[in-house]
Amino acid sequence: MAGCHIREGYFGSTRLDGVRFVQLLWWPGAVHEGNGIRQLIVDQPTTPAQRAALIALESGTQGGAYFEIFAVVRPNELEPAFALITLEADRERREARLIIPGIVESQIEPIRNPVTGEEHRARIVLPNSFEFHEAEMANSVYFSVASSSLIFQHTNTYGQLCEFDWSNR
Repeated sequence: MAGCHIREGYFGSTRLDGVRFVQLLWWPGAVHEGNGIRQLIVDQPTTPAQRAALIALESGTQGGAYFEIFAVVRPNELEPAFALITLEADRERREARLIIPGIVESQIEPIRNPVTGEEHRARIVLPNSFEFHEAEMANSVYFSVASSSLIFQHTNTYGQLCEFDWSNR
């Protein structure tokens, strides 16, 4: 699952500033083996043009390595959904909360030392990555997904918070 808030961006002449979307993702095995399932959920307040732009981008047919690669390894696409998305994230503090009523619930916090309870700070730095350049690692305290044929939940597993630039420049 990936929750995204576009700080600033556009697709053609359509401004995407402030738009939120969530990608629900599932694979039967390793990601690179493919055959994954994906569903795009777009924040309800978006305009029809913004919705069309996100659907086009997520299809992987409009360029952008992130979208192209992930479209190939998750070719089984479910119909996009439109719902209210609450997304609060503080990358520096490694905290986040994502809620889509009846579909998604997620809480992220810092990784903690199991003995002392003190916060650990860990980062992944990938200067030449197509996905992100630096991510803060976190503990996904819980996340649950219940959307059509994608139903799963996890506790105390991998989480990350990152900023990205998915431009085609």
